Amino acid sequence: MNPELDALQERIGYHFKDMALLQRAMTHASFGDGDKSVANNERLEFLGDRVLGLLASETMFLKFKAAKEGRLAPLYNSLVDKKACEKVARAFDLGPGLRLSPAEDRVGGRNKASILADATEAVMAAVYLDGGLEAVRGVFERGWGEAIANLTAKPRNPKSDLQELAAKRNLGHPHYEVLEQAGPDHKPVFVVKVELGRLDPCEGQGGSKQSAERAAATAMLQRISGNE
Repeated sequence: MNPELDALQERIGYHFKDMALLQRAMTHASFGDGDKSVANNERLEFLGDRVLGLLASETMFLKFKAAKEGRLAPLYNSLVDKKACEKVARAFDLGPGLRLSPAEDRVGGRNKASILADATEAVMAAVYLDGGLEAVRGVFERGWGEAIANLTAKPRNPKSDLQELAAKRNLGHPHYEVLEQAGPDHKPVFVVKVELGRLDPCEGQGGSKQSAERAAATAMLQRISGNE
């Protein structure tokens, strides 16, 4: 019996049939000091990222029926990025139940944002494998419910959304460039390109420089979302 994992099941609102799955989800790669026979949570993290993505996408689709894809992308990202997963990990108090090497434990591994975020994704995968989609949906609603309730589809400037997302991902600053201005003076058409880090540039078109920049920013947000 592991009292930490028993208590964790209470906090996430799900009790495992196969406790080995939860134990693996809470096992960091450092545990066992490199012993390859020790199963860590990296594969579960991979699956959990996709499970979380499905649930977040489903939530955005059903909650914001009139929102366009360009608005849904930043809402989605706010639920699935590492910062959001870390916040859920702290709400569920995953730290005490983590299995770490003594060295990682000594340097504060139980409080590291990246380790906590990865463990959150791994736990989601473990619940999915143990109990199926409805079980993991319950954990998602419990862990992300407050964040979902605080989301709003109120239109924002996609340039602000892109700037915020770029800062979170350490992608640098978006750079906008007018590629073309055509049409008569009373009805101009602007084509603007936005570049961001190593991503391929995106273009947008509008009746003003500002609207073309917003269109380009929306296209870049959609590209980032599509690459996840």
